[in-house]
Amino acid sequence: MKPEDREYLTQKVNPIMEVFVEYALQDIPPDLYQYMLNYLKRISLSDSERAELERLKLVLAQVQEGKKSDEEVSTDENEESEDEAPEIVIVNRSFQHRTSVSAEAYGAWNKKGNFVPRVINKTDEQKSKIMAKLSVSFIFSHLEEKDKKVVIDAMESKSVRNGEFVIRQGEDGDLLYIVESGKLECTKVINGNETFLKFYETGGVFGELALLYNAPRAATIKAVVDSELWALDRSTFVNIVKEAAVKRRERFEILLSRVKILESMDTYEKVQIADALTSATYASGEYIIREGEWGDLFYMIEEGTAVATKTLHPGMPPEEVMRYQAGDYFGELALLKDDARAANVIATSDIKCVTLDRHAFKRLLGPLEEILRRNFEVYESVINGLSKK
Repeated sequence: MKPEDREYLTQKVNPIMEVFVEYALQDIPPDLYQYMLNYLKRISLSDSERAELERLKLVLAQVQEGKKSDEEVSTDENEESEDEAPEIVIVNRSFQHRTSVSAEAYGAWNKKGNFVPRVINKTDEQKSKIMAKLSVSFIFSHLEEKDKKVVIDAMESKSVRNGEFVIRQGEDGDLLYIVESGKLECTKVINGNETFLKFYETGGVFGELALLYNAPRAATIKAVVDSELWALDRSTFVNIVKEAAVKRRERFEILLSRVKILESMDTYEKVQIADALTSATYASGEYIIREGEWGDLFYMIEEGTAVATKTLHPGMPPEEVMRYQAGDYFGELALLKDDARAANVIATSDIKCVTLDRHAFKRLLGPLEEILRRNFEVYESVINGLSKK
């Protein structure tokens, strides 16, 4: 095989096929050709989905490397030699439990020790500034308050001068950075040419890719003015941020498995939904949505109960039309019809929900639109029956 052909297989074909095989073995589709066609269509939808493939590729590589290391330390006298690995790696069928893409792969090759977070003293003002930046960062915004405090304590101040390189493309990296002040440029060698990508200014976060995926630095970052940064070490990032992301995804996947309308969706589709969800909590008696208001969110209940009320007779108080519990969903009508909310939804206990915004709802739940519309027709028939009483 020509070197350029081998490189093409390694860089282009393997990442797609390795992930496809994993999903196929999980779902065991009866029509494999149609399943592959649907899969290839899905991965072309967005940059986030293409990034998912790269994350899976790295985790699979870790698992395979771990297996290799485990075999090397084995004392079994009857070990057999293995043939050279094929160009396209077929995932062993015993790999049924899906490894979360954000998880650190541990084994004989990568021992997980007890994590002791570092604490670097800061003023209250510094802590407040960092907290404000974490709260608007997509990487940190989902952390619980106690985890944010651990991250803040672990961050170390770093000053860089104009022209100084913070990270270089291709190097190993152990730090993530948040810009406190200043300006830095991001460049990347593309087709042999140094290409400008973007600037990072106050509040910007960079360096997370190397920590997320255990990969070399994907770009070069250089200060274009004197700048102040906060640096977070790999150990804290992995044990707090990545672990939180893994637990969050697993929690959401459990919830999605309980939502009846999602039963027809395959594993890949549910993973995409899980990654797009945002948590929301409400106290008992609190309005989650209000009749007549414009809405951009679709809700699924993780814990708790709620009731839907609607004005059925002008001048009269709203009447109860529906009750909800864990695994139920609501808010789809306004998104399907591009209309105002058709009813109130009020928490009848402390309630924990997850939400999809309008864009994610249309993109990820598009295949279910026909089912959702049928449910809408059932809902309307119930309302019509109640309004005639």
